[in-house]
Amino acid sequence: MAQKGAEAKILRLLNAQSDAWNNGDLEGFMKGYWKHDSLVFIGKRGPTYGYKATLDNYKKGYPDRTAMGKLRFDILHADRLFSKYYRVIGKWNLERKAGDLDGYFTLILRKVKGEWLIVSDHSS
Repeated sequence: MAQKGAEAKILRLLNAQSDAWNNGDLEGFMKGYWKHDSLVFIGKRGPTYGYKATLDNYKKGYPDRTAMGKLRFDILHADRLFSKYYRVIGKWNLERKAGDLDGYFTLILRKVKGEWLIVSDHSS
């Protein structure tokens, strides 16, 4: 991912998310998401709509730092879809005592009030 302009801001957002996660801060992690009822997160259990429901699912699935483990993102591809939309494809990895997890994600980010935010997250 080139590190200038919008892409650099998006990379900083993703780095801030992984830092917050690795500090056990789910609310900090969620700052990268659009705080709106139209946010959509699609995981193995299907779609979840809305910021609060997405945060609640994270809290349920990752109740403490041990369950959260250490998160790492590897960005594979990023491209501008429209002036206010980006798509980011990447790999995620959680290193945990209970067993490592990994998968891929596709994020759609939208520029909202001058800030890039995740409006759609499909993680597998």
